[in-house]
Amino acid sequence: MSIQVVYAIVKAGGRQEKVSVGDVVVVDKLPGEIGDEVSLAPVMLVDGDKVTTAADLASTSVTAEIVGDEKGPKINILKFKNKTGYRRRQGHRAQLTAIRIKAIG
Repeated sequence: MSIQVVYAIVKAGGRQEKVSVGDVVVVDKLPGEIGDEVSLAPVMLVDGDKVTTAADLASTSVTAEIVGDEKGPKINILKFKNKTGYRRRQGHRAQLTAIRIKAIG
C-alpha cells in the first residue's frame, strides 16, 4: 500500500516554498484582491516516484487563491557609536500575502 505524494517547489517573491494542494503559504506581497487566483512558476514537481525538474515544466503551473494580507514581524534597526552622539533608529515591517494552493498541474 503506497501513498501518492504530490508536491511542488515554487518560486514566490525571491524564495522557494514547498507546497501541496490545500496548503496555506505566506509569501511576499502579491498584487490582487482577496479571492483572486494567481499562478506560480514551479521549479520542481514530485508526483510519487517521478521527479520533474526545470526543463520539462514549461507547460506546468501551480494555481493559488489569495486568502488575505498580513504583516510580518517588526524589525528594529539601531545604530550607535560610542562617544560621538551618533544614534539612529529605524523600523521595518514586511507586507505579506497568504495564499491557498488550489491545483498543481
